[in-house]
Amino acid sequence: MIFRSINPANETILAEYPALTVREVDTCIASAHKAQHSWKQTPVESRSMVVQSVGQALLNNVKKLASLITDEMGKPIAQAEAEIIKCATACDYAANNAQRVLRDNYVPTEFASSTIRFPPIGIVLGIMPWNFPFWQFFRFAAPALAAGNAVLLKHAPNTFGCAEEIINICRIGGLPEGLVGNLLIDIPDVERVIADRRVSAVTFTGSARGGSAVASIAGRYIKKSVMELGGNDPYIVLDDADLDRAASVCAASRCMNSGQSCISAKRFIVDSGIADDFINMLTKYMHSKTVGDPISGVDVGPLARNDLKNTFLDQVDRAVAEGAAASRNVRTDALTKGFYVNPLVLTGVKPGSVADTEELFGPAAAVLTTTTDEEAISIANASRYGLGAAVFTSNSERANRFAAELECGMVFINDFVRSDARLPFGGVKDSGYGRELGAEGLLEFVNHKSVVET
Repeated sequence: MIFRSINPANETILAEYPALTVREVDTCIASAHKAQHSWKQTPVESRSMVVQSVGQALLNNVKKLASLITDEMGKPIAQAEAEIIKCATACDYAANNAQRVLRDNYVPTEFASSTIRFPPIGIVLGIMPWNFPFWQFFRFAAPALAAGNAVLLKHAPNTFGCAEEIINICRIGGLPEGLVGNLLIDIPDVERVIADRRVSAVTFTGSARGGSAVASIAGRYIKKSVMELGGNDPYIVLDDADLDRAASVCAASRCMNSGQSCISAKRFIVDSGIADDFINMLTKYMHSKTVGDPISGVDVGPLARNDLKNTFLDQVDRAVAEGAAASRNVRTDALTKGFYVNPLVLTGVKPGSVADTEELFGPAAAVLTTTTDEEAISIANASRYGLGAAVFTSNSERANRFAAELECGMVFINDFVRSDARLPFGGVKDSGYGRELGAEGLLEFVNHKSVVET
């Protein structure tokens, strides 16, 4: 099998990659297994220094790596550069905190000694998506490596070039040969890797459907799994909010990465008393986003693949057919090459409709109106997803009530949801389970081993 990478901005073929054979996959697993046996015995402070060196290698190659991201999946170049820099922060956090978080924990008991230790669990298979091709890897891999694990990367085929550069950066940073492996394989070949007794865990970032399939396989072979899945994040705008700031922030979140982010603003739940004003402001900001060649300083580049563009267009068409009003034509007439769409606002969206229940993976802002705080919370929580949420209000007591009642993994007040190396990242319900980043990320792929001496 040959995998093909296509530039979504102009539809040219960037590269072709032959799939690994079964023997080559086995060799990759064996190399990781051998390297991890030595790596886990390396003192945590020494491992941390290497992980920090990997972060520096990222910073030393920002322009080159960002250009590859933009070529392969269409992210505007400034956002691609920011992604690489953010990866370095994940390496720094893991390096600076691994020794503290992973140190032995002495628990007072009636025994002579009771200790909880945190040895690594082994090889972690990471099945990663294309939308943040470097960040999605480093946010789980940096803490996993600092904890003493090995990592195998099965990336999305349209970003296999990024996968190769990730391995190269790990090598430049000083990680042992084979400790991080690159699996150029197709989806049907994943089960064989998970089933391998040398592989201890799997982490998956992607759709709920894909996560369900991977989690089922992991469960079949009694393997630890972490699922970072889709989101349909509600952004609740209350009647005492700073509307202009709220509209600006909401538009920025909705159009980040051309609308292709699990934690971007998706549903805008707005108090009916200020809905008209907010919609006008949101529409102004959404329409002001420039669309075009992602290397030229635009706000919104193309969607990553043609099938993703067609899925998004179908969702918008079905939303309009259900009664939603589109603020503009989602299709771009001027750009005939590339997978481009226009940012737009969908108003008149009803609870339970397409634009409310489905994750629109493109720059479409779906607006629902409410009359009470209770109704806003009910609509927000009715989603099968529970990744992030945002609340816009000038009343901190009101904001904290929403934060307490919203069913999600992250709540941001008067700002858009984003991941941070210092804070745990993850969701509930169909948005998955397990956590990356923060101290929780460092503890995700370790064995919590109790050692008792009498």
